[in-house]
Amino acid sequence: MAYYHHSITRRDFVKTATAVALGGPIIITSPIRAAGGKPAPSDKIVMGFIGPGKQGLGHVRRFSRDADVQVVAVCDVDTSRREFARKVVEETYAKDKNRPTYKGCTAYKDFRELLARPDIDAVLIAAPDHWHAIPVITAALAKKDIYCEKPLSLTIHEARQMVNAVRKGNVIFQTGSQQRTEFGGRFVTAIEYVRSGRIGKVKTVIVNTGGPSRDCDLPEEPIPDGLDWDFWLGPAPKRGYHKVLCPAGIPTKPPAEMGKVPFYDNFPNWRSYKDYSGGGMTDFGAHHFDIAQWGLNMDNSGPVEIHPPDGKEYTRLTYKYANGIIMYHTGGKADVTFVGTDGTIEVSRNSIRSSPESILKEPLGPNDVHLNVHEGHGENWLSCIRSRKLPIADVEIGCRSVTVCHLGNLAYWNKQPLKWDPEKERFVGDDAANAWLDRPKRAPWSLPAV
Repeated sequence: MAYYHHSITRRDFVKTATAVALGGPIIITSPIRAAGGKPAPSDKIVMGFIGPGKQGLGHVRRFSRDADVQVVAVCDVDTSRREFARKVVEETYAKDKNRPTYKGCTAYKDFRELLARPDIDAVLIAAPDHWHAIPVITAALAKKDIYCEKPLSLTIHEARQMVNAVRKGNVIFQTGSQQRTEFGGRFVTAIEYVRSGRIGKVKTVIVNTGGPSRDCDLPEEPIPDGLDWDFWLGPAPKRGYHKVLCPAGIPTKPPAEMGKVPFYDNFPNWRSYKDYSGGGMTDFGAHHFDIAQWGLNMDNSGPVEIHPPDGKEYTRLTYKYANGIIMYHTGGKADVTFVGTDGTIEVSRNSIRSSPESILKEPLGPNDVHLNVHEGHGENWLSCIRSRKLPIADVEIGCRSVTVCHLGNLAYWNKQPLKWDPEKERFVGDDAANAWLDRPKRAPWSLPAV
């Protein structure tokens, strides 16, 4: 197996040569790790990508153009996707370096081979949700810094184990909750005004997003050439292939209407099914419940009661916090509304508005809350890799936000109210419900021991 590195210093060469002379293994040490976690500004962050599909391929394009990064590896269970991602990387560098025959990116089918490379500092994981926890924990224990797309996990237990692994490995972790940094700063503005008390005391929060996932009933189809279907399923239950779950080739065209099944062309829709995702609740829900948690200053906590719609007292999925704040989940447009004693603020990716309008027209003062978000999500992750500070969407935040989503799904699926202890992360007095915190994994896959 060939390993590539953007540059090897004389010191690295001498260390390697000495190891060979003494009969030791050949290990090319990353400049970041060699410098005790804080590289010189001239050193590049060496990266690999796991899951360069629809979202992941966008990340490949973005980071391969970053002057602070050297992409050396991509991994996917589909041959066409991983080879296309490799081509994207190498063509980007060939253009930048004026080297039309540049070759320096290795394509893997098995993520474990990528994570075993000692020269890789950081990995970006954008695989389907059921394939987040195992690679993340493996990467953290291998001392790789990590960017993992939201939602963080498939289960509540997985999320906490991911936090434990990240802390044990002492690595920098960014959850892909881009609304904390992107979209014109609208969400940042909303949070600053809400937490500065401009709408008075918050009474309720309304989160509009899709609903829960469902059991998969798709018929079996022939497996396309180049796809390792059993590896795609991984820890999920065994079932026959269907193109809706994992279309062949590179995703090129989004569906006309999100949520309709089947998606056409080669746009995947595994999110609709329980074995792989939590549906809209964990898709856009991971973004919008994250904003709700942020606005309520609950990044390290969560609700204490969850009530599914019962047609009587509860007409909507209802969360209750210990401080008396109520949060509702409704379908429809994707946005978040904070309702306070003195007004409301409604925010989405495209707009922010208040009632009365004067709330947002009055600038924040020096004594108000200022979150000081001045860089993009990827940039924040890279800068924290160098500084070793926590990024804006640290793994604990990702864990708490996805837990809110999972709690809602469990209430929907089981049609029963739940009492939750956000400190112990257990259901109160309900052993049957606590069995829902995780799911069995198909052999031979299991979470690495932390």
